[in-house]
Amino acid sequence: MGEPVIEFHLDARSGISPYLQLVGQVRQALLLGLLAEGDKLPTVKEVVAAVAINPNTVSKAYRELEHLGLAAAKPGVGTFITRSLGQASLAEHGPLQQELRAWLVKARAAGLTEPGIEAMFQSTFRESATHAEEET
Repeated sequence: MGEPVIEFHLDARSGISPYLQLVGQVRQALLLGLLAEGDKLPTVKEVVAAVAINPNTVSKAYRELEHLGLAAAKPGVGTFITRSLGQASLAEHGPLQQELRAWLVKARAAGLTEPGIEAMFQSTFRESATHAEEET
């Protein structure tokens, strides 16, 4: 239980509310094994200073994480992760991440923009999930 291990960022163009962006980033970090049970989240003040966000928005995100059972506030101490979502550490998936990086370089070289890449990924992801269901 040391220093916070996540740095938040906001994308004003995403159309996703800031508090849900924070919640999503914690969930993603948990899934990737970057955050684990016992890790401390940044304080509300630290998040406000880092991403210029309303303190109430950060508090709302942290309450949502508590509601989801992913974090718990310890008054005077901080907010801590209470549950892990990752199945394996990011290091164990290094080769997959390298392949994905290489694919992203090719996609950008082919002229795809970030929204185009995201749309292609989502479409392919849904399609592969449908095929996986059909096979079972």
